[in-house]
Amino acid sequence: MHKILLVLLLALGCLVARTDFSALSNQELIALIGYVKPNERPLLLKELESRKPTFSPNERQQFERAIKEKR
Repeated sequence: MHKILLVLLLALGCLVARTDFSALSNQELIALIGYVKPNERPLLLKELESRKPTFSPNERQQFERAIKEKR
């Protein structure tokens, strides 16, 4: 739980400076689902979809769970 919170805080800090999601890790992007501005959500989801083939089984499960919870 603490790791997820730390990743979320780091990712949110990065968002303040820019909306370049390509610089974030898969874990950071997954943690941002549901916390980005509505106008930035399509960019986040596009980046996540482009990385989906490289997800580990754990990341894929976290991604799918986060999408279901935040919609």
